Amino acid sequence: MWARLGMDPDDMTTWHTERTNMPWHSTFSISTFAPKVWSGINALLSPSHINAEVSAWRDGFIVNLGSPAGHNKYIKPQELKGWHVDGDFFVHYLDSPEQALLVIPLWSDIVPNGGGTIICPDAIHFVAKHLHEHPEGVSPRMATRAQNPGFEEGKQGLEWFNDLAASMPDDAFVEVTGVVGDVYLLHPLMLHSANNNMLRRVRVITNPPVSIQEPFCFDRQDGKYSVVERKTLKALGKESLEGWKIEGERQMLVPARVKVQEEMKKREEERLKKLEEGFGGRQEMAPVA
Repeated sequence: MWARLGMDPDDMTTWHTERTNMPWHSTFSISTFAPKVWSGINALLSPSHINAEVSAWRDGFIVNLGSPAGHNKYIKPQELKGWHVDGDFFVHYLDSPEQALLVIPLWSDIVPNGGGTIICPDAIHFVAKHLHEHPEGVSPRMATRAQNPGFEEGKQGLEWFNDLAASMPDDAFVEVTGVVGDVYLLHPLMLHSANNNMLRRVRVITNPPVSIQEPFCFDRQDGKYSVVERKTLKALGKESLEGWKIEGERQMLVPARVKVQEEMKKREEERLKKLEEGFGGRQEMAPVA
């Protein structure tokens, strides 16, 4: 990981970027790499069927190293500016299948104030309400189709999410902490943000999406809803949404980060190649020494 980042784990002066969303190089099947997690995912989403082809884990690590300016500085959750709901690659509806869960595997130990993700469970109600009120679809940043007909990414920042977080009380927030191997399985409409890493402890996670083959259904005739569907209905104060359906086209989007990560991947591959060549050179010289 450090070679890919171009940083030295033992020299903070090389930690030139506070948070890095790394591109991926390898893909892992959840069912074989993390069978317990796979079982939990199925339990939360059944009777929906998971789209295994696009529900995989990758080594696109999200690294939070903190910054000199934020070192030993506590920032209240309401003042963070990175609040969002995942899914920057599709037009959002209440029943969107593209992001069926928010999954956070921990690839490093994360202690309190060590840069872990901050979540706001109480905000699910407001996100669900917004989506329910806009069956025509909204942008990944919650702009309505009328506000942003082309769903242009640069037309709106994270204000909708940040304003929502700023309105929440202190006890509405939970900090994601744990040890390597812990995995959080969260509702897809969970409002969350990276926290300031005031301790400057290395924090590494990933955010692999889980997709289902068909949209969520909030009007099941047999009443057998998935855990996620039941939570969404509860957030809306409903037992079902009889007759509810989307009124817009399901659309996939290409976020700007894709191009950014393509360039990052090229630089990472160059660093890895140099590292491999360096190891090769040392190995050849070893017998002589």
